[in-house]
Amino acid sequence: MQLQDLLNEIESVTSINDIAGFKRCINASYEWLDNEFDTKSVDSLVVDRATFVDKLLNHSWTLCKLDNIPQMSLVAVGGYGRGHLQPYSDVDLLILSEKGLDKSQEENLSQWITFLWDIGLDIGQSVRTIKETIHQAKKDITIATNLIESRLLNGCETTFDKLQSKIHGAQFWSSKDFFVAKYEEQQQRHTKFNGTAYNLEPNIKENPGCLRDIQNIGWVAKKHFKVLQGKELIEHGYFTENEFDELLECRSYLWKMRFALHMHVGRSENRLLFDYQPAVAQRLGFGDEGKSSVEKMMKSFFRIVRRISELNEMLLQLFRQDILANKVKRKEVLDDDFEVLDGLIAARHDNVFETPEKLLNFFSVIAKSSSIEGLHSSSLRLLRNARRQFNTQYFSERGKCRVIFMQLVQLPDFFRLSWDLMYKHGIMQAYLSQWDHIVGMMQFDLFHAYTVDEHTHRLVKNIHHYTLDLPDHPFPRCRRMMMNVDKPELLFIAGIFHDIAKGRNGDHSTLGAADVANFCVMHNVSEKDTKLVSWLVEQHLLMSVVAQRRDIYDPEVVNDFAAKVRNKNNLNHLYMLTLADIRATNSNLWNDWKSSLLRELYLMTRKALEDGLENKVDLHDRILEHKELALNALHEEGYKAEHIEHLWQRFDNSYFIRFKSAQLAWHAKVILQHETTDEEGLIIDLNEKTSKAGTEVLIYGKDRPNLFAQAASVLDSRNCSIHDANILNTQDGYIFDTFVILDNNGKRIDSQNRMQSLKEAIHNQLNKPGEQHKNQRRMSRRMRQLKVPTKMRFFTNQSNMTLLELEALDSPGLLARISEQFVKLNIDLHMAKISTIGERAEDLFILSNPDKKALSQEQQTLLKSELTKALDKEYKPAYMS
Repeated sequence: MQLQDLLNEIESVTSINDIAGFKRCINASYEWLDNEFDTKSVDSLVVDRATFVDKLLNHSWTLCKLDNIPQMSLVAVGGYGRGHLQPYSDVDLLILSEKGLDKSQEENLSQWITFLWDIGLDIGQSVRTIKETIHQAKKDITIATNLIESRLLNGCETTFDKLQSKIHGAQFWSSKDFFVAKYEEQQQRHTKFNGTAYNLEPNIKENPGCLRDIQNIGWVAKKHFKVLQGKELIEHGYFTENEFDELLECRSYLWKMRFALHMHVGRSENRLLFDYQPAVAQRLGFGDEGKSSVEKMMKSFFRIVRRISELNEMLLQLFRQDILANKVKRKEVLDDDFEVLDGLIAARHDNVFETPEKLLNFFSVIAKSSSIEGLHSSSLRLLRNARRQFNTQYFSERGKCRVIFMQLVQLPDFFRLSWDLMYKHGIMQAYLSQWDHIVGMMQFDLFHAYTVDEHTHRLVKNIHHYTLDLPDHPFPRCRRMMMNVDKPELLFIAGIFHDIAKGRNGDHSTLGAADVANFCVMHNVSEKDTKLVSWLVEQHLLMSVVAQRRDIYDPEVVNDFAAKVRNKNNLNHLYMLTLADIRATNSNLWNDWKSSLLRELYLMTRKALEDGLENKVDLHDRILEHKELALNALHEEGYKAEHIEHLWQRFDNSYFIRFKSAQLAWHAKVILQHETTDEEGLIIDLNEKTSKAGTEVLIYGKDRPNLFAQAASVLDSRNCSIHDANILNTQDGYIFDTFVILDNNGKRIDSQNRMQSLKEAIHNQLNKPGEQHKNQRRMSRRMRQLKVPTKMRFFTNQSNMTLLELEALDSPGLLARISEQFVKLNIDLHMAKISTIGERAEDLFILSNPDKKALSQEQQTLLKSELTKALDKEYKPAYMS
């Protein structure tokens, strides 16, 4: 079948009431597009799709006798107006009239629009007079942009020409205002994507460096230069012929990817989600090897978006200079090669990058001048050309380049702007073979939001943030540490290499440590400094793992961690690196809970190192301090010492180690105020101020079966994320459960109404003995695509308790289902530490048998079996039961 056959098939449908006939035509067109995809260029296919829709609209328009209405035009606008249409893109139409339509004409038009929806065509239509159209367009840059690309499909040419005359007239958007609005619109759009193209689930249309950025160039050119074909920009001197061909090549790549995505999903979809990526990769010819094929496709995609971003930046800068006609206000000559023009570093001649060494020195020039804010288009064009010219050898293989690179990382301001530019424009990729390996590398989980290279870039920027002298620094401890570090470049190098071995066979921390050791040897770093950097790379996950997945109030855990860290210098470097790493992973990962855990672990480890590793950690002083501060606070509020001591006698020492003085005081107040509560009653309360980690939930009273599981299920169903839980039994048989919770978005819950609602929900459920709570929370779309096999490890600590480390899919109600198995097998739960790493729950439970002793081997085996059965079965929420 040929395109003409499809057009003829449309002609064969002779009645507007033949909905089935028109649907057959549309279905045949999709089948034809699918068949032609592998043999025909996508540039032709998007034009053919628009041609098909043109024919369908014109034919149906005529059948409805709309062409008989005088002074009315059917106009294609937006992308459809350009004559390009993806398989399931909206068909944007303007029904334009000289004057308002009468009732009969409106009804006729309404029937036609309904017909288009009935046959399955996604249309976006507006019905306006010329006056209304211009009025709306003057207020809305999006409408104005759509009109710039309008074309007449059917109807009155005179009416359409009048609109065109006004669009290009002096009373419409001026070139200057249009450029400023489109530039600001692009900046705002980029911000929505965290200012990066390197998102793991990119939007092919809206992402920085994607189709919108190409279209922005075209819109501005059409408005200001009246350019209809991009080649005219070459004549105006904005593009070289190679650059123009490059932009078309990049556009074709994204068009093809978007086309394949539409055909796979069967609707308009521009987000390249994880669950679509394998099918799209296979359709684009990258194979059907799952992650491997996706990796190849995405690496290619990210190279494309970098090229588009550079061309967009260069072209819009040139347009800005001509359209705004701004004269240079600040000019500073730096040397024979470069000058600064209004904050942008510009090349003074075409030979500024004759060698790789001169290219690297360029970033030294930038680092040494605080007045430089970015690259001038002249420098960017020359840099792009030089990068391609020097692509036969990695720069680090050249001795002089290695010297320059070490000089760069030692410059105080190198990581302010020069680092960004080296990363953004592929110079790090040109310098280091290992960096080249991680460019555009995917991370197939919900933990990471960015590619490996983008994550690393952000980590390095976080370290740089410690060096800034801010009036209210968000990380004052790291700021003080950084100011006392003799060689800050060592921490930066560790940051650059911390994930550089990802994607290879083996432990990326171990391989990365070997890589950075070789780097240090090549770059003449001393043996002592090499050991520090290599150790940091190898252990960069250690502090995070211990803080989030170990009982940091267990002296044995602190002793073991301190022994691995060895000294305060290592501890300080590791603390700074860990904070920077977590915060660079995704925007929602860092929260008060993680901050408090790392702070606690840091302070206890520092004290252990100061006391000497030969002395075991003794937390007796911590107990006395917490008690004394809490007692003083309670005295000030009128509580009697004998009442407080009588209450505290019911708790063992672990209680006073785990809870801070503010928590001890609040617990005592809540319990003492409810002394008159019925013996069987439960005290339930929440406090958003006692814990720096989040909102604290307290449940106190006579124990009852499944209490912890029920409370956990209620909190989970109310979109609360449980991060820490302590289950204590007083010596007189009362249960004392506490939870530290945050909202599911990682924010602290501090609304009094929300806390009261949670309190009532827990109370209502716990007062329904024997009735299991039904958690109705749904699993997200992204979570449903991921598989996390349940894994368990058992340990016995010095207190003869069993530690269970458990990994599982973080499905709704997970904690409740786990604790139900504990109850079923008569296992006591003493503490739960909950850590969610993307789609993966990594939890720690401290358990014992009813005699308060560690589980036997048989009990561990049985528990593992029952948990595996409960957690690995297909997740089925209550509403599906």
